[in-house]
Amino acid sequence: MVRLIFAGSPSVALPVLNALVNSSHEVVGVLTRPDAPAGRGRTLRSSAVKEKAEEYGLEVFTPNSLKDETAQNVIASWEADLAIVVAYGMLIPPKLLQTPRFGWVNVHFSRLPAWRGAAPVQRAIMAGDQETGITLFQIEEGLDTGPIWGMSSQRIGKGDTAETLLESLALSSVPLTMEVIEKIAAGNVTPVEQTDSGITYAPQLSVQEGFVDFQTDASSLDCLIRGVTPNPGAWTWDLKGQRLKLGPIDPGGTFDASLQPGQLAVTKNAVWVGSTTRPVQLSWVAPAGKGRMEASAWARGARIQADSRLGIPHE
Repeated sequence: MVRLIFAGSPSVALPVLNALVNSSHEVVGVLTRPDAPAGRGRTLRSSAVKEKAEEYGLEVFTPNSLKDETAQNVIASWEADLAIVVAYGMLIPPKLLQTPRFGWVNVHFSRLPAWRGAAPVQRAIMAGDQETGITLFQIEEGLDTGPIWGMSSQRIGKGDTAETLLESLALSSVPLTMEVIEKIAAGNVTPVEQTDSGITYAPQLSVQEGFVDFQTDASSLDCLIRGVTPNPGAWTWDLKGQRLKLGPIDPGGTFDASLQPGQLAVTKNAVWVGSTTRPVQLSWVAPAGKGRMEASAWARGARIQADSRLGIPHE
């Protein structure tokens, strides 16, 4: 039996937490982000991991930082053998890296050294990658640079958004995580150093990166929108120069006329937008201050003309 610390925050961390709780190992403590304002009412909301850990009756600790002595003393008091990290969202300071006997192992959603950083799934989709994967590595001071305990691969589906791919990878990470824990506990295997070839970085996405400029090709538009769905979300300028949120598009549909980039056309059951290659079909939109609606419903009230275009800001 291995005494484990689990560190995670969003719902994608739950499959591994559930597996650890239901294994022969003991989860002696859970680290997660502090409660934070959420929703339009900005009410404090616990992380998905905190809610689930409390259901299990586990000890939960939500420090604002792991750098202060109080936080480090709490973690040391758990006397853990190993810490498993899945999307925790906080840095592990160097002083803590050796506090569990076997250190900290991160479940990262890419095939390292590709897409080191906070948004590997989003960046992989945006880049048009056809494959991604899962890497379990030993956390050290560098950004996702530690030696690798285990790795697996997974195809990126044509319709995958960041949300659906993250959910799939989270489930797929469970058997690999359990395998790595057994490997570490056995003590007869060492992790493999990362290669210096193929290093790419995946910084957190900004709201501006979700802007959809139709002055590009249909495939790139598709990758961008799927990569930023649901967060930070895809958006463009509507006919009045206001923000219009966009759902995933169909980049392969057939429209029997040419459209200029951003130019709109409405058929009986579809709304089309021109790109630099071929028109793409909108799925849902959300106008400023309103909820999500089918693009065709939005178009009926938008008074679209032959020269109407999306993506053009108004002064």
